[in-house]
Formats: sequence, structure tokens, C-alpha cells
Amino acid sequence: MLTLTEKLNLLRESLPGRKVRVLILGLGSVGNYLLNYLLSAGDEEMEIFAAGRNGEKLRQDVNIARISALIRGQCRSRVSVLDGVDLNCTEQIAGALERCRPDIIVNSSRAYSGLKYGSVSWGTVRAYGLWAPLAVRYLRNIMEACGQVCPQAMVINTSYSDAVIPWMKSAGRDCPDFGSGNLNHLIPRIRLAAAEQLGVPDPWDLDVTLAASHFHDVVISKEGQTEGVEPLLEIRRQGRPAEVDRGRLYARCALPMPSDARRNQMNASSNFEIIQGILSAVRDRGRVKLHCPGAFGELGGYPVLLDGTGERAEARIDESCFTLEQMRERNRQSIYLDGIRDVRDGTLYYTDELLEKVERAFGTALFPSVAFGQIDGAARFMIEEILRKNTGRSA
Repeated sequence: MLTLTEKLNLLRESLPGRKVRVLILGLGSVGNYLLNYLLSAGDEEMEIFAAGRNGEKLRQDVNIARISALIRGQCRSRVSVLDGVDLNCTEQIAGALERCRPDIIVNSSRAYSGLKYGSVSWGTVRAYGLWAPLAVRYLRNIMEACGQVCPQAMVINTSYSDAVIPWMKSAGRDCPDFGSGNLNHLIPRIRLAAAEQLGVPDPWDLDVTLAASHFHDVVISKEGQTEGVEPLLEIRRQGRPAEVDRGRLYARCALPMPSDARRNQMNASSNFEIIQGILSAVRDRGRVKLHCPGAFGELGGYPVLLDGTGERAEARIDESCFTLEQMRERNRQSIYLDGIRDVRDGTLYYTDELLEKVERAFGTALFPSVAFGQIDGAARFMIEEILRKNTGRSA
């Protein structure tokens, strides 16, 4: 498997004289928002592909995005549809990759569409780690096809990367290069709250570095508190640490948000940020800091640097504020609260507390661990025994 640094440099070397190719797998709400954001960038040097099963829906979604962007005077990227792609089928995914040879792949698919799993689990078990088998189900097939056809492509995953990427890595599988969403949804909230507290007129004057798992994005964003485990956070202004009242800061991060699909604007924006960061490093020789769950196969979320300023581009975890060991330890504490005790040797282990909560809330006994080879069975169990029974959905 190529490293992210190697992939960045291969893309840098190949791009002069051609367009960068971006493939969106799954054009649900995240994928549609992302398509609109990419078209709004007006990037003449980008070609976009949208792939999925339902060709009629794909073409309708692409057409409305293109026409809307044309009305705004922003549509400069060509968009193509790749239909008949079932993400349950590795061969069909590989066929789509052969057709478009993407540089960047965004997996915005869901094994059980039309439902935010957290709407079922947060009010009952206060943990999202429960759903990791659903998050990895299609991703496993995507990475297998990618390894066969375009191992140099950079893959961005949108669903519970905090545990899914390290799970794949620990199983010896190819895994995504980036996780999007979750962690970096907190960054703008923190920046806005800190600017208000410090009396800084422009929030962009503040540099935020954060290490924490998905759990803390949720508990801080929803409740304005940390459940007794403080994330690793540093806020700097003009290169110097800025002291803030952390309790007040987190309380101000609890901003009212819609609970429907409009929330996926944030996840799509996370994908957009990563794509723009990649292009900044390889096309503009820039230096960008991102915040990504599952970075480099690490459990939890970390600050990541993409540095294209030198002779060769480089990708690494940013240790300018905290050591890697400090971030690993705090992330383990954070993701434990999300129901995940460990991920090692291809097996994901749930916490005892989560097992007890699931039995009380849903009246079913959750398995204490899931080996990589048991993913399909675990995903079916969650759909049949938890999601459908507790939402009234039959399909």
C-alpha cells in the first residue's frame, strides 16, 4: 500500500497538463452537497464523476447541480455519471474505477441509507461506536477495488473513520487516506466561541489544534460539556497560546442545529476542505492543517499537516502542540466513551458499558467484539435487530 506522502507526490508529478479527477461514490445528501460545493469552486482543472446504482436519480441530481451552478456562473468542471455501480459488488466498483481512473475518491455511501444512526443511539446508549460494522461494510469493497485498479488514488471516508480506518489497517487491509467530518466540525465552533471570549474581531486570527474522537464532537456540540474527559486543545493567536475559560468555551459550542439531512452540509464541507487541502499541497505548493478522524490508521481524531512547500510534498500528524503518544492516550479515553474499548489484530472490541446499555435500550445482546471477517453478519444483525425494530422501517 502506498503511503499518503507517496500518493501526494505521484499526483503532483502527474497533474501538469491534465485535470484532477474526483469520484463521488454515493450521491445521497452528503454527496449532493459535496457536488454543489465542488461546482461552486469554479475549478476548470477538475473533472467530477458521480457513481451509484440508480442512473436516473444520479442524472437528475447531477443535472440540477450543473444547471444551478451555471445560473451562478460557477460551473467550470465537467461532471459525468457512472451508473449501475452496486457498492455490494467489488467487481462493479472496480469497473467504475477503470472507467474514470480517479485521483481522489470520496466514499459518501451508507449501508443503511436515509437514517442517521445517531438518532437511534444517542438518546438511548449515548454512543456511536456501536455502528462501526455498518460504516465499514461498503468501504471494505471500495478499498479492495481501489487496490486492484488505482492504488495511487487518495480515498476519503465519511462514516465513523475514528474506528473504521484503524480497524481496516489492523486487519492488514488497504485503508482510506482521510476521514472526514466529526472532529473538524468542532473547529469552527471553537474558533467562533474563542473569538467571542477573547474579543477577537476576526475568528480566522485564531489557530485551533484539537485531538479527540467522534464522541467529543457530539457531546460538546449537543451539550456543551466534555463528560469528564478533556480533549487536547490549543488555541493560538499570532503564534502564541491564547488562554480561555474552557468550560465557557465548550458551553458556547453547543449551537442549535437541524437534525435532518441538512446537517450533512458539514460533512460535505469536510470532504470539500480535504480535497482543497490536497490540491493546495500538490498544485499550489501550499501548507495546510486539517483535522481528520482515523488519520494514518490511528484510533480517534488528529491534526494532520499536508506540506507541499518543499521539493517533495509530505503528509504527517501535527505534533507541534501535543506528542503523538499524548494524542493516542486522550483519543483512547475519548473513544471509550463512544463504546469502543480497542481495535487490534483486525478485531473491534466494544466496552462492557455499551453491551449493558444496548441490552437495556434495545432488548438484545450485542456481541462483545467483531472480527473483520464477521462484518457482514454484524451489519445484518444491527439492521434487523436494532434499526428496523426501533424505527419501524421495513426496508
